[in-house]
Amino acid sequence: MSIFTKVKKAIGWEIRTAKPQYDLNPLIYSQLKPFRLPLILIQIIMMIGTLGYVYIEDYSIMHAIFQSAYTLTNTGFGALNESNFSNLGIVFTVTLMFAGFTILYISIGIVIDVIANGTLIALSKERRMLYKIARLRRHFVICYHNEYTAQLARQFRENHIPFVVVDPSEDLEQIAKENNYPYFVKEEPYKEIAFLKSHLSSAKGAISLSKNISDNITLIASVRLYEKELGRSPFLIISNAETQNEKIRLQKLGADKVVATPSLMAKRVSAMAIRPDMENVLDEFLYKRDTPIDMEEIFVKDTSWVVNRELQDLHLRDRLKVSIIGITEEKGKFIQMPKGTTIINANCKLLLVGSQKGIARARKIINLTKQPEDI
Repeated sequence: MSIFTKVKKAIGWEIRTAKPQYDLNPLIYSQLKPFRLPLILIQIIMMIGTLGYVYIEDYSIMHAIFQSAYTLTNTGFGALNESNFSNLGIVFTVTLMFAGFTILYISIGIVIDVIANGTLIALSKERRMLYKIARLRRHFVICYHNEYTAQLARQFRENHIPFVVVDPSEDLEQIAKENNYPYFVKEEPYKEIAFLKSHLSSAKGAISLSKNISDNITLIASVRLYEKELGRSPFLIISNAETQNEKIRLQKLGADKVVATPSLMAKRVSAMAIRPDMENVLDEFLYKRDTPIDMEEIFVKDTSWVVNRELQDLHLRDRLKVSIIGITEEKGKFIQMPKGTTIINANCKLLLVGSQKGIARARKIINLTKQPEDI
């Protein structure tokens, strides 16, 4: 290692290029194999032409290479001593010209065939896409394209959440253009090759939005197995279901969150019917980033200083303009709108509402092991 390299490493100037976990180079090289024969033939003919002119016309090596090159390519004559060629030299030159024309004709045919096939171009595009995906961290892998995926992708883009869409559709590239998917992979989502191409190992989680429960079940099982192979922390897996029974099945199989689409729609319509004036509150505030109001659930560790304290002892509302509107106990019981005298137990979850900055500061305070001096 050079001194310059050591200095760059010491001060953090190293350029780290993220590489895809799935290498497409072997497939690309296999598409380039047809070019080997013309290239080899050109080299052989060039060697024969060079040696022939050296032997027949007593050329120097450089002049022989020059004569062979423009004879093979049929680019013209007159630069050297062609007018004084012997009969053998003329026959040799004509043969070389026909050989060069034949090789050129074969090469053009191979190039046209490879380009018309489209595989090489498709592989090159996919390779560029995989390198872009490899740079993502803490992204979501959204599986199966449908109207749910399109709406979710729009929400993710608005909130600057990175995501990759994985779907086996042949026209996925066109679908991605129509729905503004920045990253996409054309594979069956449950296969390991899809996990590698979408860089699932560095993702935050996977979202399966197929309307077929079999697809969702297969994906959840595959992601959990892949998770064990990696030996990493659990992925956040979110899925959808059409019925309550499907929701229960998916949760038992390992889904962290399952959205029952008909039930969710019914609740939303019911809320709109009962309180029409509150229709846009969630859309305008809680479902978007960079809004005045945010909501977050914070887990209380058993080492936190707030354990066995009353809510009012935290002074979150006075200091940070943050309110605790709910508590989920360790056993699952939910306490809505708790009083200030409510005791905070270990391993519970506090549901906070306030500004993003206020909630961020509240999270730091709650995670402390010792009570801050200013509280």
